Amino acid sequence: MQKTLKSITQFYYYIYSATILTTLGGYIVNMSRDVSYGPKDPLNITLSSLVILYMLISIPLALGLFFKMTKKWSLIEDEKIKYSAYEKGAKLRLLAIGIGLLASIIVFYILRSNISLIYCAGIGAIALLFCKPTESKIYSDLSIEEPEE
Repeated sequence: MQKTLKSITQFYYYIYSATILTTLGGYIVNMSRDVSYGPKDPLNITLSSLVILYMLISIPLALGLFFKMTKKWSLIEDEKIKYSAYEKGAKLRLLAIGIGLLASIIVFYILRSNISLIYCAGIGAIALLFCKPTESKIYSDLSIEEPEE
């Protein structure tokens, strides 16, 4: 159980670290760049629409599928297999949401004019907060009795 929690937690913080590094990198690269795309530019419309559409689909889908799968995983008798399946599912959920978060930041710095992508990044960051792994959440998701201390 502790190994599973540690692995998911590391992956969770890797995504936030990548977000911070992407933001810093985008800022540094764009300090000297003067190119900006207008709101009616086809590149702006296409890229921002793709990111927003991805966020609208991936966040509810990742959260919903993970919830549905935890019901199946809770029925598995072997704890090793149960924790392994949970770990894999939790990492996929984090990855699906993290890709949207990183994409919104990258596309924001490419376009430099679409503020709705900052809102998308905020929504992605908040969605990741709902996925923060804790021991009690794992016990709850897998319908396991918490050990008495």
